[in-house]
Amino acid sequence: MKKLLVLTALAAMLASGTALADTSGKKIAFSNNYAGNSWRQAMLDSYGIVTKKAVADKIVGAADIFTTADKEVPTQAAQVQNLILQGYDAIVINAASPDALNGAIKQACDAGITVVSFDGTVTEPCAYRVVVDFKDMGKQEVEQMAKFQPKGGNLLEIRGLAGTSIDDAIHAGILEGVAAHPEFKIVGSVTGDWDQTTAQKAVATILPSLPDVVGIVDQGGDGYGAAQAFAAAGKPRPTIIMGNRQDELKWWKEQKDKDGYKTWSASIAPGVSSLAFWVAQQVLDGRKDIPHDLLVPYLAFTQDDFEAALPKIKEGGVATHEYTQEDALAAIKANIK
Repeated sequence: MKKLLVLTALAAMLASGTALADTSGKKIAFSNNYAGNSWRQAMLDSYGIVTKKAVADKIVGAADIFTTADKEVPTQAAQVQNLILQGYDAIVINAASPDALNGAIKQACDAGITVVSFDGTVTEPCAYRVVVDFKDMGKQEVEQMAKFQPKGGNLLEIRGLAGTSIDDAIHAGILEGVAAHPEFKIVGSVTGDWDQTTAQKAVATILPSLPDVVGIVDQGGDGYGAAQAFAAAGKPRPTIIMGNRQDELKWWKEQKDKDGYKTWSASIAPGVSSLAFWVAQQVLDGRKDIPHDLLVPYLAFTQDDFEAALPKIKEGGVATHEYTQEDALAAIKANIK
């Protein structure tokens, strides 16, 4: 009878998705293709904070970070192949391309390695994806712009890192938003790499050829650089959508204090890297109920709440959140259909 009760309890645990494996000896690698802006630095910081504690608490045996020296797909593909050879049990990846890395991802899966992509996700079916609805975020930029510029007008678009799933999705959302608001027209587009210095140079280069612009739609990390470029050119200050960076929100507050300037800010929290880590840990822990696509909300600030968040963001940093194992369990539960 006692044996029957034990077996019944084990069956119930398996049915509920409760993990039974021990991950204390498991090794998780983080493959990152780019670290050249404040968001990526905050992403790495959040990942390090969470994973160092996880290793110290013996939840996993290792959680090593590997960042490529460039943004190129072949370099990251070679990196993933090296991680396979090094015997990692899972790979968390911020990918340079949604599909060009699929061959290397499939090799990892075929070797029994769990792959969890986030931010720059991959389309290979064997991988897990921790995703934000970036397309909706792009569309919301135009929806918000319509509140601040109800008469419409010309928009400048600042795109992100070329070839990534994030850039494609946000751009598609912006185009959908403009289609729904024909009072707006995109009259120019530059690449900012989600970096204020790069964005400032790109905007300064295109400004002389542009007609008057009422607003800027972008992808995060470029708002402050765009503001600096317009100021240096002596152009009228447009409504600039922000991306949760400290320098952007600080500038927003300065403008608001001066004359009531209004805008909106949104971005994926850099700490989503730590959520991807916990998803990988849970897969290694034996959970069978984890969807391969987990949708998590993006982080947005309005005219009413951005000032309260500003003091909590370190200088030069980004608004973020470090995720716990409990957060990951809640996200998994919320995505189970």
